[in-house]
Amino acid sequence: MIKGQKAAAPMCALGAMSGTSLDGVDAAVVLTDGVSIERFGRAEYLAYSAEEQAVLATALGHWSGPEAEAAATVIEAAHATILKQFEDVELVGFHGQTLAHEPRGRGTCQVGDGQALAEALGVPVVWDFRTADVQLGGEGAPLAPFFHFACAKWFGAEEPVAFLNLGGVGNLTWVDPRKSAAEEDGALLAFDTGPANAPLNDLLRARRGLAFDKGGEIAAKGTVATGALELFLQEAYFSRMPPKSLDRNDFPEMMELVSELSDEDAAATMTAMCAASVAQGMVHCPTPPSRVLVTGGGRHNPVLMEMLQVSLDCPVVPVEEVGLDGDMLEAQAFAYLAVRVARGLPTSCPSTTGVMALVGGGTVSEPGR
Repeated sequence: MIKGQKAAAPMCALGAMSGTSLDGVDAAVVLTDGVSIERFGRAEYLAYSAEEQAVLATALGHWSGPEAEAAATVIEAAHATILKQFEDVELVGFHGQTLAHEPRGRGTCQVGDGQALAEALGVPVVWDFRTADVQLGGEGAPLAPFFHFACAKWFGAEEPVAFLNLGGVGNLTWVDPRKSAAEEDGALLAFDTGPANAPLNDLLRARRGLAFDKGGEIAAKGTVATGALELFLQEAYFSRMPPKSLDRNDFPEMMELVSELSDEDAAATMTAMCAASVAQGMVHCPTPPSRVLVTGGGRHNPVLMEMLQVSLDCPVVPVEEVGLDGDMLEAQAFAYLAVRVARGLPTSCPSTTGVMALVGGGTVSEPGR
């Protein structure tokens, strides 16, 4: 409990996440007061159809217009379908779908109308989590670090740990659980490490019609092109100090760097690019973490996990090692953040997004308003 903060009863919150890998919607329940996690509840997943994925992929990079509107229709319908399966929920955290992210330029764009979802569900919906942070000079991402801090407390961490989310984009949260609250100076550092699964998924979809490299089977048969890897690591983003964030399509040169490679070598090289970007980012941690806890789809790729283990100086393990669900952590994060927004608590701070001061992002939409 933060000093001076009044205790509050836990709320049953439902969070939803549709990530940049465009595979589907994760939904999960968390019972929380917005500070501590009391327990985790039911979780469900709804896959997008090939047609829905095509609509979303076409809309990437658009800030408005018919492509963005079509994507919003898909997002709202899919979320209503899966979220209606849950009962006795007091609050919903709705992230929407990121189409474009340019915090130092035009801002950030997540489609999906939280008011329409509140009407469909008959439950208050918290949404538009990123805009306030960007308006106050922040990167608007990553937003899960306050939840990661609560998770570290929940499983009883006693020394610094790092959460590594390998979705479409990679992001890292360094947590010092010895601090009393996420808002405390020195409790958190967070940033996007670089591209993760998205470029490889795009490559395999284009070349082989595959959604992803299942079990790392294609990369395992290939050889890393070291020249391409070295050119990739010269990208200016890696020399920027955190906090910092990326758009899904910020590294278009990756495709060009592997364009003349076989499918196997291209997959191996792109996998190595992901691992190398994480290793580059680890140097920014205030102190070495005791272990890296990996969440997101990347943890299912044994080739990527082995590359990480070889390149990092601490154990690298899936978050399941500490009792968490790596497939649902992002959805759980937005359930947790929704409660924080509803209770007027901050959701980001200077060390997580570079925002000028503590900020609680998010709009609360009530049904019938």
